[in-house]
Amino acid sequence: MKNIRDDELLIEREFDAPATLVFRLWEDRDHMLRWWGPEEFTTIELDWELTPGRPWRGAMTSKQYGLSRFGGVIREVERNRRIVFTFRWDDDPEQYLDTVATMTLAEKDGKTVQTFHQALFSTVAIRDSHIGGWNSLFNKQQIYVENIAVAEREGLHT
Repeated sequence: MKNIRDDELLIEREFDAPATLVFRLWEDRDHMLRWWGPEEFTTIELDWELTPGRPWRGAMTSKQYGLSRFGGVIREVERNRRIVFTFRWDDDPEQYLDTVATMTLAEKDGKTVQTFHQALFSTVAIRDSHIGGWNSLFNKQQIYVENIAVAEREGLHT
């Protein structure tokens, strides 16, 4: 995790999978349901369609934290390369401002580097509270993506 300024975060993750597969798993709501949310959470609702200008919504739950609702708007989509969306927790609109999340993909040496940037956070503490959650979500995503990549290489999955 790298931070550029106090009000933003930047997380890079490398996947042993092609960018087209990583993007496809962001694009498909049914796949996202399997990896979206930190490791101790289960996503129970996700209205996600990569159409610029379209609102999106989600909800996840955990034994420790209960129900969390969130959403935003899809802003930009560049197939197999980039998704820009806003993100906001429903819990406390005064504290949790709309942030802009940008996910980009770049292939390097047969792997995909996913870069996730989110800004502007109202406080450093709120920014820091997102670091663990996003990294945990990306842990789930990495396992999911790489398992599908292996299956596709072996001709077991499409």
